[in-house]
Amino acid sequence: MSKQVLSVLVANHAGVLARVASLFCQRGFNIDSLTVSATDNPAISRITIVTEGDRQVLEQIIKQTGKLEETKKVIPLKANNSLFRELLLLKVEADEKVRREVCGICEIYRAKIIDLTVQSLIVELTGNPNKIDGFLTMMKQYNILEMCRTGVTALERGYSVQTID
Repeated sequence: MSKQVLSVLVANHAGVLARVASLFCQRGFNIDSLTVSATDNPAISRITIVTEGDRQVLEQIIKQTGKLEETKKVIPLKANNSLFRELLLLKVEADEKVRREVCGICEIYRAKIIDLTVQSLIVELTGNPNKIDGFLTMMKQYNILEMCRTGVTALERGYSVQTID
């Protein structure tokens, strides 16, 4: 089993996300992460999907997704030539003593404290999924009040451009 990040260029209209998600559900494919965003072309949206499976399952996912009417292009992204990022917002209970410890961890991970009250603080961290996971592992020792984590967003490195052929 291996993870695969797919960049799917689709027609930008209502119901496209539901069709893609429905395809995964009907075929029994799991979605680990899903983000949708605008592109430079108002007629096209980018859906970034992180999924998992063996080689045969991943090939099937790519083929089935590519057959959807709304799908313009499916691009499997490789970790060695792509950038993957996520955003984490984390609210932690933090009295005066804990605050110093949390600030130290935030400094190491280059996280920003974006809200501070007497009883809690909210941290913002952007990075690759492994960095987010590592930060969360360190923060488990504290009382996490709330957490919101976006899905992966990704682009290939270099001059290559994902366009519709």
